[in-house]
Amino acid sequence: MNILWDLDGTLFDTYPKLMASFQKLAGKQINEDELIRWLKKDSKQAFKHYGISEDKRQEYQKIDLQFKDEDKKPFPFVEDVLKMADKNIIVTHRSRVSTLRLLKYWKMDHYFQEIVCPEEDGFPRKPHVASYAYVHDKYGIDLVIGDRALDIIPAKELDIPTCLFQNENEEADFHLSSYKDFPQVLEGLSMRKSNR
Repeated sequence: MNILWDLDGTLFDTYPKLMASFQKLAGKQINEDELIRWLKKDSKQAFKHYGISEDKRQEYQKIDLQFKDEDKKPFPFVEDVLKMADKNIIVTHRSRVSTLRLLKYWKMDHYFQEIVCPEEDGFPRKPHVASYAYVHDKYGIDLVIGDRALDIIPAKELDIPTCLFQNENEEADFHLSSYKDFPQVLEGLSMRKSNR
């Protein structure tokens, strides 16, 4: 089984530090419940909503790099799922430098065959389908796991099964609140294949 993963909020619990970075960039305190809703939609929309120029994105990424990787922990049981897969690929809006740094810190870089950072690799940002089409053509993706609608929209366009992590608010083929329940997703995928 080949899995395409999002990174922030899917593999790693990075939202607390992303919110702190955003508030530092904004130079003001922002209601955290509201901010997380905007960031879960798309950071581009959050920038626009709070009146922050897109030109400040690199500064936002630099602020995030100042936080220790030890504070951006992998979700419990996610490594068990990574071990089950034949191939794991990441498509993330995070920079390649910070992605590799985080993966290496947690000694998880060896699980991934490829990391695609759409803007650095010449693809439009998610939810555009281009980066997913590239990965699917190269690896034959069996499942896409993300935490936001924009993570699964391109998968739906390509007719790839989708799984949302800790997000029951969007429609997906599967929903998980903990990776310890991943065997249920495997069972669902198996049933889906046998019904085709």
